[in-house]
Amino acid sequence: MGLLDKVNNFTTAKDLMAADFYNYFRVIESAQENTVKYQGREIIMLGSNNYLGLTNHPKVKEAASAAVAKYGTGCAGSRFLNGTLDIHIELEEKLANLVGKEKALVFSTGFMVNQGVLSSLVTRKETIIVDRTDHASIIDGARLSFADVRKFRHNDMENLELVLKSENDSNKLVIVDGVFSMEGDIAKLPEIVKLCQKYDAFLMVDDAHGVGVLGDHGRGTCNHFGLTDEAGLIMGTFSKSLASVGGFVAGDEDVMHFIQHHSRALMFSASMPPASVASVSAAIDVMIEETWRHDALWHNNDLMRERLKEAGFDTGPSETPIIPAVVGDDMAAFQMCSRMAEEGVFVNPVVSPAVEKGNALIRLSLMATHTEDEIHKAMDIMARVGRELEIVES
Repeated sequence: MGLLDKVNNFTTAKDLMAADFYNYFRVIESAQENTVKYQGREIIMLGSNNYLGLTNHPKVKEAASAAVAKYGTGCAGSRFLNGTLDIHIELEEKLANLVGKEKALVFSTGFMVNQGVLSSLVTRKETIIVDRTDHASIIDGARLSFADVRKFRHNDMENLELVLKSENDSNKLVIVDGVFSMEGDIAKLPEIVKLCQKYDAFLMVDDAHGVGVLGDHGRGTCNHFGLTDEAGLIMGTFSKSLASVGGFVAGDEDVMHFIQHHSRALMFSASMPPASVASVSAAIDVMIEETWRHDALWHNNDLMRERLKEAGFDTGPSETPIIPAVVGDDMAAFQMCSRMAEEGVFVNPVVSPAVEKGNALIRLSLMATHTEDEIHKAMDIMARVGRELEIVES
C-alpha cells in the first residue's frame, strides 16, 4: 500500500460537501459574540466556547493593543530561552491565585499543556488512568509519556476503583476533565478524590471548561467542590472563558519547577505572544469584577435547557452551559446543523467516533451575553427543525 493511499480513500468529507451537509471549517466574518456574521448574514451563535462573552470586551482588547505597542507581536523564542516576559510571570502569579495553587506555568496552547505535563511527569512502568471521554489532548499526552494507559467508563466510580485496584503496585496519575466538553456533565470529584487517596494515586484535573463557569468567581471545578488542595494539578485553557488562546497548569512549586525543566512542549515551543498574555490577564480581571456575567450564564443555561426539554430533546447528563441535544444518526446531526444555519442559528454537530455510533448530537453552548429573546428565537427554530426532520415528535 502506498503512503498516500489513505488520502485517496478518504471521501467522507467530500461526500458531505457534495450533499451540502459539510459543517466544519465554516468561515465567520465577525467577532465571537452572541450573534456573528456568517455567509453575509447575522445569525445567533450557539456553538462557541466564549462562555463569559469576553472575546470582544473593550478592556480585553485595549490590554492586547497596549501589549503589542510595548512588546511587539511575538517573543521570537521559547520560554526556556529568550521568550519569557515580565507579563508572563505576572499572569502565572494571577492564575495560581485564581485556582488556589502555589505556582502556575503558561503554555502556548491548552493542547500543549496536557502533552507537556503528562509526557514529562509520568514515565515508563508508571500508569496514567483516564476517563474514556477525556479530551484528545489528554489521550495524546498519555501516549507520549510511554506510561501504561488505562481507561475507565465515563464518570463510573465502580469501574475507576477496579482500575485503580488492578494498578495498585504502580505509580499512578488519574486525570479527568472537570467539565466534560461534549456531555456537559461535571466530574464526580468528591468520589474521585476519595478513590485516589485510598489507592495512593496523584490527581490532575483538566478544567478547560470549568474555569470561568464553576466555582467562586469562576475559579473552577475544584473550587466548586472545595477540593482545591486535594487535586495535585489543575490545568486550564484561555480559549474558552478567558477570551484568547493558550493554557496553564498549576500546582505545588516543586512540581512546577520539574515540569518547567522537563516539558518538551514548553521548552521547545515559541512562547505565548504578548497580546494573548495581556488579554488573558485582563479577562481574569473582568471575570472577577463583573460578577453579573457568571449569574447571566447560569440563568441562560437554565432557560435553554428548559426549552430543549419542552421540545422533546434528550440533553443527556449535562449540568453546565454545554448542552448536548441527542439526535441519534450521524447524518441527522449534519442535516440539522445545516438547517439551523439556514434558519439563523450556528450550532455544531458531534458524530462518531467523538461519541458512540447512534448517539450523534448537536452541541450547544451558551454565553453570558445571550439575551432571553435570542435564546427563545433559537429554541423555536430548533424545535421546528427537529420536528421537520423527525428527530423529535410533532
